[in-house]
Amino acid sequence: MMKSVATLGSHCALQLLKGANDEKLNTILICEKRRERLYKRFNFIDKIILVDSFNEILKKEYSKKLDNSILIPHGTLISQLSSNEIESINIPIFGNKWILRWESDRIKKEKLLKKANIPTPKRILTPSQICKLSIIKRDGAAGGAGYFLASNEMEYKKKLSNLINKKTINKNDKLYIQEYISGVLVYLQYFYSPTKNELEFLGIDQRHESNIDGLSRIPASNQNKINKELTFNVIGNSPMVLRESLLDEVYSIGERFIEASKKLVNPGIIGPFCIEGVYDSNANFTAFEFSARIVAGTNVYINGSPYSALLYNENMSMGRRIAKEIRESISNDNLSKIIS
Repeated sequence: MMKSVATLGSHCALQLLKGANDEKLNTILICEKRRERLYKRFNFIDKIILVDSFNEILKKEYSKKLDNSILIPHGTLISQLSSNEIESINIPIFGNKWILRWESDRIKKEKLLKKANIPTPKRILTPSQICKLSIIKRDGAAGGAGYFLASNEMEYKKKLSNLINKKTINKNDKLYIQEYISGVLVYLQYFYSPTKNELEFLGIDQRHESNIDGLSRIPASNQNKINKELTFNVIGNSPMVLRESLLDEVYSIGERFIEASKKLVNPGIIGPFCIEGVYDSNANFTAFEFSARIVAGTNVYINGSPYSALLYNENMSMGRRIAKEIRESISNDNLSKIIS
């Protein structure tokens, strides 16, 4: 019987393992040697497996070390391993590991959001078609690294060349061009339980990106002096609540996403996911991303959020909610419904 929760030492590992410990599950951290000193500070981590790099978990010997455990995926797993490598992992993975391929491919990502009838920004097929402010993104979970803005093809080529020279972007990277939508950025945090067929809305965060976030503190007359240096690397997150009148739509968005995922990548989303988008001046929502696993923004709610407090009479982080689903599925012999 599987009684241990394992994850990579990065991203939201502390939240995940704290939540598993709260649910009386054993905890295992797969930790790069350079970060051992950090994680040894926390007594809710029962076992630390040291590696030189995270791709070592693909080796057969780690299947034995992680016997009787479930691996919880997060953004570092997706950024460090390819979709093929993730799908080849012999350790049981919480959630639908096949949907992580859809998260890592922006064309597939757009297809799923459209299938869910969730508004998305216009996709721009080639740099020559850029005629208004657009954002250019790489595939994968890179935390905003390598994103840049351009208003025309000339600006696109100039900024791309600069990022390639700095080795922020590889010249062979796949790039996705999307119309830039201005407004209030929101990251909607959900949990779907296939064993109960229930959707839970557990929180919202905002992300702070360097140094695009600091632009508003610079006079407009001086902003053009740093435009070429703008970066979207995520530095941290902060909590947020929405107007209550918007919550019905938030639940509808999550429900449509679940149904679309079932149709396109069976058995669909399992556990945590995040719809990432923007509210415009008319409070209309447009989604530009989704994450098909726990996101780092949930770290702001280790003691629970205003929304989890409406559902639970105890502190419920996303990490603990995952552990609760695992523990209950073990007790009810439903584990096959939540792992892949």
